[in-house]
Amino acid sequence: MYALLENRLTAFHSHQQAQLLKQSTIGLEKESLRVAFDGRIAQTPHPRVLGSALTNPHITTDYSEALLEFITPPSNDLQAPLKFLESTQRFVYQQLQQEILWANSMPCVVAGEPSIPIAQYGNSNAGKMKTIYRNGLGYRYGRVMQVIAGIHFNYSFTPDIWTFLHELEGKQHSLRTLQDDYYFAVIRNLQRYGWIIPFLFGASPAVCKSFLSGRKTTLPEFDSCTYYKPYATSLRMSDIGYQNRKEGKTGVKVSYDNLDNYICSLTRAIETPCPEYANIGIFVDGEYRQLNSNILQIENEYYSTVRPKQPPAFLEKPTHALKHRGVSYIELRSIDINPFEPLGITQEQLYFSHLLMIYCLLQDSPKIDACEKQTIDLNIMAVTHRGRDPQLQLRRGEENILLRDWMEEILEQMQAIAEILDRQETQAIYSPILATYQEMVKDPERTPSARVLAEMRQYRESFHEFAKRYSLQHAEYYKTTILSTAQQQFFQTLAQQSLEEQSQLENSPQAPFDTFLHDYFSQSLNLPECKQSACEV
Repeated sequence: MYALLENRLTAFHSHQQAQLLKQSTIGLEKESLRVAFDGRIAQTPHPRVLGSALTNPHITTDYSEALLEFITPPSNDLQAPLKFLESTQRFVYQQLQQEILWANSMPCVVAGEPSIPIAQYGNSNAGKMKTIYRNGLGYRYGRVMQVIAGIHFNYSFTPDIWTFLHELEGKQHSLRTLQDDYYFAVIRNLQRYGWIIPFLFGASPAVCKSFLSGRKTTLPEFDSCTYYKPYATSLRMSDIGYQNRKEGKTGVKVSYDNLDNYICSLTRAIETPCPEYANIGIFVDGEYRQLNSNILQIENEYYSTVRPKQPPAFLEKPTHALKHRGVSYIELRSIDINPFEPLGITQEQLYFSHLLMIYCLLQDSPKIDACEKQTIDLNIMAVTHRGRDPQLQLRRGEENILLRDWMEEILEQMQAIAEILDRQETQAIYSPILATYQEMVKDPERTPSARVLAEMRQYRESFHEFAKRYSLQHAEYYKTTILSTAQQQFFQTLAQQSLEEQSQLENSPQAPFDTFLHDYFSQSLNLPECKQSACEV
């Protein structure tokens, strides 16, 4: 089943184009919850010294005013994103007063939903829209689910790789069509093999009881304050975390067959009314509760572990950006914050993620039908809840296979890629990292999720106590290290410029908000009738 991967690797090698597999661009988006020293979600506004959350390109907020998001610039140096992330977090810590950053993906919401302040973006129409969208998420799914934090790994292949593949395949399609098709092939494979990420990187095997806000659960108790699963890897990525709840009732399924079907199916969800959301109301008692009452308010509401991305122009809909300019990069969204690392992620994780992307590019990637879609969902749920269970079997095609056996096969296939990449380095990097993860497969107690539970037992800590201990340790790390003068000036200038940009936006002439919203949603792609894929039947 790996013949195509081997043939493609041979083609890169025989045409002396192996260097194209190394030449990629990556960036990171890391969410970090701002909390008080006792772990409670911060009630203070987004610090003004960090700049405008609306216009600062590197320090912003996600759902909540307390949920910071750090965005690294794209780089073809795989070490650059972590260096930028470290300096960003160091700058932020210099500005925080009596607050720290939470070291785990799963929050403790001791005071319940009212304690989660929705992010504010100012008085411009664009800023109001962002806040109303988040208000709608709160009504639809609850605020607690929206403050789960994670790390997004943004990845693009070098443009030269598409030129090479275009020549290799005899220019059967346009260069852009080939690029889009390959990106969707990678996305489908990231769904097939996506369970690898929570197994190796998952670090949320336990949750604070306050997170469930008294809701019924089948999770066993770890202690009086904590729920957990003995073999869990990433409860963040399980059905306990954020999910779109209306797909099964409405029949809307997003297709990953190709770019056109993806855009069509996502657009259908954005334009299809949902009676349950209509009951919430749109404009009630003089304020907006949500942008609309459709299945999705906007594209970003659709939950997915991986997305095709094209940076939109200001106020351009993401689907329009994709339609007009194609796929620019892939956003992998399934990485938990690593609580043992001050940065929340390691260099080894980035190198492995690079390997995984190349593996998914070179491996065969047929369309996903209804049966396989169900298999993908079942596999990811099984791994998030029971990934370290030595007896866990996953579904592969028509057979069941031990997770350990399947994982060993995949890592063995990755070895050839690792060796090609290592030959382009001054010393071996990828093969040793691969060996480290192969040892994790043999001994799952080495995984981050196992280490979390082991330390909680060792120190007799609740999840809250564990996460708070590491949060305080990381705060001390950042506060005892020095930011260079140039770095300090960079972030200060960025913050000031973003505040000025927001002010200019708010002081410029603007249409009434109702008109602005109507015009935004009136953007039309003039799409043909969507072709229904097998997974939607």
